[in-house]
Amino acid sequence: MSANREAPGSNRPPSHLFYQTRLRRPVVDRAEGIYLWDRDGRRMIDGSSGAMVVNIGHGNRAVLDAMRRQMERATFAYRLHFENEPAETLATRVVDYMPPGLDKVFFVSGGSEAVESCLKLARQWAVATGQAGRYKVISRFPSYHGSTLGALAVTGYAALTAPFAPMMHEMPKIPAPTAYLDRDGLSMEERGIRYADMLEAEIRRQGAETVLAFIMEPIGGASTGALVAPDSYYPRIREICDRYGIVLIYDEVMTGAGRTGRFLGADHWAPKPDLIALSKGFASGYCPLGAMVAPSRMVQPVLDAGGFQHGFTYAGNPLACAAGLAVIEEIERQSMVDNAAAMGALLKDELQALARRFPFIGDVRGKGLLLAAELVGDPETMAPLPSGLNAHARVVELAYERGLIIYSRRTRGGTEGDHFLVCPPMIVTREQVGEIVAVLADTLEALAAELRLPVNR
Repeated sequence: MSANREAPGSNRPPSHLFYQTRLRRPVVDRAEGIYLWDRDGRRMIDGSSGAMVVNIGHGNRAVLDAMRRQMERATFAYRLHFENEPAETLATRVVDYMPPGLDKVFFVSGGSEAVESCLKLARQWAVATGQAGRYKVISRFPSYHGSTLGALAVTGYAALTAPFAPMMHEMPKIPAPTAYLDRDGLSMEERGIRYADMLEAEIRRQGAETVLAFIMEPIGGASTGALVAPDSYYPRIREICDRYGIVLIYDEVMTGAGRTGRFLGADHWAPKPDLIALSKGFASGYCPLGAMVAPSRMVQPVLDAGGFQHGFTYAGNPLACAAGLAVIEEIERQSMVDNAAAMGALLKDELQALARRFPFIGDVRGKGLLLAAELVGDPETMAPLPSGLNAHARVVELAYERGLIIYSRRTRGGTEGDHFLVCPPMIVTREQVGEIVAVLADTLEALAAELRLPVNR
């Protein structure tokens, strides 16, 4: 479908809204479980949980009932005027899921705000502890950490950052650990160490006394397509940060709240971060909500020095926090983290079977229900498809036409490479995985025919 055309059968008037393109979509009518329906009654499978947000599925009655009860009491109470029970209770529950020592929670409305909060707390902590020379935050390329100028400064995705480069202080980058692309004769363990050691080299290049923090997604999001580093990467990164007194920030906006088969992406490995950013599945799309989780050892010096000079109007909003608390309770009640691990393993096996059938799928990766498939021109060299084919966008459109919503991005810095993510809600069943895979197979057949790509019969 052309970006300038209405959805098929649409006779709607021009919209006064605008978003990223002129593309029009059907008007949503209702949503339940892993499905959404438009006003014409057409059912769509939400194979990406929106934008990897609706972790517990649509229309969960327990969450809606909790929100109704809170709406009848208070929908807004400003944090400087009142404390509220949902925020206090949710903070306690969040800490229960965190690594030891991460015992303070700062609520926000979304992922960009959560990342900004981590960056600003780290900086204020450095100032409060006599380390005012530290201000540089090293991140990875590719990566995505949010759309505000501060979050963009640590984002490594050229298509998103380039227009705003004159307006921000862009931070240093090191290569993301794309070890699956390497053809160097090293083991995966050796590659993990090599990629981690790039952080130490960059710290020295910048001057260790100027480096404040290192921010990373424990499992990649849309920018790298569910990238998982070799296991050796994570302890070496922690070791390097400790050696130079650098704050390690995990952006768990996409990986948190159970999506990867553990409550945190960090939980797959022993080393833990100093700060965590949460959002997306944290409230599962029922209300805008995110959080920074921090240790008292960083928070207390900042408060002692005059307070955290940062905040948002809706921080700790009682309605949003009531929704977030109910989401956690539903995750627990329905054992959704375990289901994400089990159904993720099944779905990954099915995607790998599709890769054998469609050799232009060069890699399948991820954990739990954060999974991606990378499309390539040559599976041996992993050379990308010609960018002009726009394969990542075409596969999304072809799936949409067949009733399946998936998510895609450019894989290699935003300018070339293609991947699509398959990330259904954590309530997905074995039968629904089969339904998703069947539509995907038909979609990939259509893509192969359209772009003249090989298929193994």
